Order: sequence, then structure tokens, then C-alpha cells
Amino acid sequence: MKYQKSEAKEASRAQFRGLWAAITTPFTADYAVDEAGLRRNMRHLTQGLHIEGVFCNGVNGEFWALTKEERKRIVEIVVEEAQRGGCKVMAHTGHHSAHEAVELTRHAEQAGADFAIAMNPYYPPMSEDTVYDWFKFVADRVNIGIWMWDALYSAYNFSPELTARIAGIENVCGLKVSRNANSLEHYAKVKKLCGDKIVISEPTESRWLQMMRDYGQRVLNSVPVPYLFQTASWLPVREYTELGLQGRFDEAAAVSKTLDPLREVQKRWMLAKWVNEKTLGIAYIKAWSEMLGMAGGPVRPGLPQITVEERRAMRTDLEQTGLLARTPTAKAA
Repeated sequence: MKYQKSEAKEASRAQFRGLWAAITTPFTADYAVDEAGLRRNMRHLTQGLHIEGVFCNGVNGEFWALTKEERKRIVEIVVEEAQRGGCKVMAHTGHHSAHEAVELTRHAEQAGADFAIAMNPYYPPMSEDTVYDWFKFVADRVNIGIWMWDALYSAYNFSPELTARIAGIENVCGLKVSRNANSLEHYAKVKKLCGDKIVISEPTESRWLQMMRDYGQRVLNSVPVPYLFQTASWLPVREYTELGLQGRFDEAAAVSKTLDPLREVQKRWMLAKWVNEKTLGIAYIKAWSEMLGMAGGPVRPGLPQITVEERRAMRTDLEQTGLLARTPTAKAA
């Protein structure tokens, strides 16, 4: 971080722009963290896809299945590669234990992460007062800017009033809004209460252009779309993002429309898994990214693995969109 604690809100407004990718944690066949694969993925993101920022150790990173030592090591690798490639890093440091969250957040700060983020503390059941106390306890003990992450997967969501209250903490500087049916209404209420005090991001790619146009959102923080929908030689998400941020919305919409076939594939293999089965589709994100030449590997216990038949069907779907033909490193199913 290159700002003082008192400057966290200003730094967040200045540094959050464009596309931030929510990365997976690649594992080897025996479930060890694939450090070489993580480095290769980071170089693809920074040098090939020119991502503005990376969100690590989040839901897509299977944070709950990682040891504390693994979470720290992943942050160190991501920061090292991001600094080499010229992008920012946001590390998820949330934990049900506030003391563990402090330790992880201090480590991220010392490792050189630009910001930290913490999802709703998910145990024990909390009142709005105790959720506020949790964030205040952590934020008071670190200097780095902290984002709230109102995660869809928690048993509760932050009310607009609680969000605004937490946003008043000195180094709390952003909010990743929960993706749900009421997220646009919630976004508008939070924005009204918080003004420009914090940066707010609704992280649904299919709504990204709408959020730029109707709400002045400047950052998509954060989703796997930047590396699932693009290749080093074809960057449509970046193209329509830049057009939208310049206010050229009709041109941006025309480019965005070309991604509808990929959105349908994503809906089938990832979004429907949560809606219909309440299952996180991380194995499918990993399989998709592997087909584009990235490191993925298995998911750790607690999540279903993709089957051979599913992998073949996904590959057929992606071939029909033309995506795999755009990368020479695409892997066979």
C-alpha cells in the first residue's frame, strides 16, 4: 500500500477502475497449492489480459479450504507477480475469528497488497451492532484500506444502514455488493447513504455496462469473467469497459452484445449451479480456464469435482461460441 491509513478512502477512489479478476487457487493432483501454476496464471492476467487488479483468496479461491499459512503464501505470490506485471492486489482476509482476520490483514499489508477485503463474518449469529464491532476491531488494528464484501453465500446481508455505519470507519473504503435480485435497489440505497465516502461495486458482469451508465460505477470488482471471456488476442470485455468508462455507451453495448453466447454458457455451468443446487461452481471455473491454457486442478473437499462427461459437454459449448479457436493454448477435454 502506498498511502496512509487516513488516506484509504481517497486511495480507493483513485485506484479502483476497470476490471478486477477474482482468481481461483490452482491445486496439483494431490491437492497441494500449485505455486508454479499460480505464477503462470498471474502472468497471463497481467501480461496477456492487462487486468487492473486481482482479488485473491476469495470464494473462487476456496479460502475456507486453505490453511492460514497457505492464504499468506498465496498473497505473497500474487503480490510479487502483480508488482512485476503492473496490477493491483486485493486480498481477502476475512475470518470468523476477528483475531485471525487481524493477523491475515496485517500480513497482506506487510506483503504489499494494495487493499484487503472481508466478507460478512459468518459465525456466530450476529446482530448489526456486533457485525459493526467485528469490522471496527479489525480495522482499528491495521493500516491498509478494507473493503466490505456483502457475500451472497452468508446467512445474512448488510442493511444499507449497517453498511453506512461501517463505512464511517477510518480505513473502510469500499463495498462489494451482494449479487441478488435486490442488489440494484440495495446499491441505490447504500449510495444515497454513503455518497462518495466509499467505492461501491455491483459485481455482475452482465450488469456492468448498466452500472457504469446509470450509477457511475467505475470498477467491476470482482469476477472470473476477465479471464473466462477473453484471450490474449481477443479482449472484448476490456474493449467495452473502456468504451463505457469514456461514456461511449452505444459503442460499448455493441461490443458487449457479442458476449451473449458466452454468458449463456456461464449461466449453464456456473450460475445455475448456485441457483438450482446451491453449489459453488468453482470446479467449472477451473475447467473452463484450463481449456484456455491456465492452471486449475481439482477443487478441495467440500465441493463437487467436474465429471469427465461435464467437461466434454462444456468444451462443446465453448467451441460453439468460437472462444477456444481464439487461443493456441486451448487444451483438450
